[in-house]
Amino acid sequence: MQLILDNLGLFAAGLGWTFRLAVVTLLISTAVAAIIGTLSVTRSRALRVIALVYVEVFRDIPLLVNALFVFFGAPLVGIPLEPFAAATVSFSLWGSANGAEIVRGGFNAVPPHQRESAVALGLRPWQIYCFVLAPQALLPMLPPFAGLFTLLVQATSLASLVGVGEFFRIGQIVIERTTMMSGHSPAFVIYGGLLVTYYLICSVLTAGTRRLERRIARRTERPTSARALVPQESV
Repeated sequence: MQLILDNLGLFAAGLGWTFRLAVVTLLISTAVAAIIGTLSVTRSRALRVIALVYVEVFRDIPLLVNALFVFFGAPLVGIPLEPFAAATVSFSLWGSANGAEIVRGGFNAVPPHQRESAVALGLRPWQIYCFVLAPQALLPMLPPFAGLFTLLVQATSLASLVGVGEFFRIGQIVIERTTMMSGHSPAFVIYGGLLVTYYLICSVLTAGTRRLERRIARRTERPTSARALVPQESV
């Protein structure tokens, strides 16, 4: 325990990089997922195929392999990337592929008659998506995206393999340095501390996601309940 307290500053810095990587990746993933997910529900078959290929490729490739491929492959095409940038790109590809499925599910949750009514009113396709479908699809998307952020926090530990000084990497550095200086390995203590910290962070995020789901469920049930209370006119 004393070893953890002595290196508390290092762990705090590593935790900061962990959240920075997770937040940046979530923002990029959300932007790309919005585009790919919208393409997956368009009327154009070609655009749907492009979206499907993107989603299947980056969801089926293991995240570890993806991170190493980006880090070592980018310099071969003349784009050398720093460890943080390489991790951001690889995690964003994976996150956007999963986020696109969330976006597609959100759009599919909107009743079909909403689109049909918008078409009958003469709205253009971009107006239908922006002003009719997207606002209604947004609420169902929020809890899954909160869950995706939890997965990204967990995935940041893989960034240590490409040299990012995030939380898990700091733990490895402390173990290696202590082993060299004292001759004994504090791996159990350090990894135990990392385990508890990751558990607490992800538990808080998961609890927040469940609370968000309950609030959204209550919000979406209110209009239905209100309509049920309106007396029907007699024929």
